[in-house]
Amino acid sequence: QRRVRGMSRPEHIGPPELFYDETEAAKYTNNTRIIDIQMSMSSRAIELLNLPEDQPSFILDVGCGSGLSGEAITEEGNYWIGMDISPSMLEIAVEREVEGDVVLSDIGEGVPFRAGSFDGVVSISVLQWLCNADKASHNPFKRLRCFFTMLYSSMRQGGRAVFQLYPESPKQMELITEQATRCRVTGGVVVDYPNSTKAKKIFLCLFAGVPVTGVRMPQALGDEGEDTVQYSNERQSGKKRKRGEVSKKEWIHNKKQRRRVQGKEVTADSKYTGRKRKPKF
Repeated sequence: QRRVRGMSRPEHIGPPELFYDETEAAKYTNNTRIIDIQMSMSSRAIELLNLPEDQPSFILDVGCGSGLSGEAITEEGNYWIGMDISPSMLEIAVEREVEGDVVLSDIGEGVPFRAGSFDGVVSISVLQWLCNADKASHNPFKRLRCFFTMLYSSMRQGGRAVFQLYPESPKQMELITEQATRCRVTGGVVVDYPNSTKAKKIFLCLFAGVPVTGVRMPQALGDEGEDTVQYSNERQSGKKRKRGEVSKKEWIHNKKQRRRVQGKEVTADSKYTGRKRKPKF
């Protein structure tokens, strides 16, 4: 079973409510690599939303899991509600006392919120799950159509939705985008670092109530880390960040703070924290 989990795509192993059991859910609080990746993708998705800076926004986190994406939303001064199909993941979110409310729900059955509720929507690594038929009654076309139709209704006019996803093939990506555009939303796909195997990230950016002629797609980040989102401040990727923007000492302080938030034991900071040792100690 471990070998299968390591080699296969998660959605091929089983439905999400079973795949994300207690063991998998625990990784989202204990594995710092998973946490860092999740927070990085969440921050990028929020950046692509281009939310107003002078007032808080109300965000829907689709597939909120343990609440890591919600933490990124909270750090930006916004409010959020999360929905997820995995009870184990939501239990972790409750134990971590996240700021937002969480709801147990299958997004393939729609978005159970009143019309015009949300200023924006974010989703990390979720949409590809809707392309699988985990039950005899599941039809990927109908489940995608139901989700996007009700999502459109729950968003205010002019609101944006950003989905980070891992499509299995171009055909699957075409299926998702086709069902989305049939539900009166406009937008397109942004691919960060398209020439990098590890850093490549795909984002589906949708706009509610914005005509095609009025859509201004954000610009993808390039391999040099110099590309910017057209309506946002300059942003560098974590691995390609120019030396000097974030010092090693600051990076260590930030990491220690994250571990304190997770409730782990961390050595106290001192004047020697992050200081480079001399060749002869």
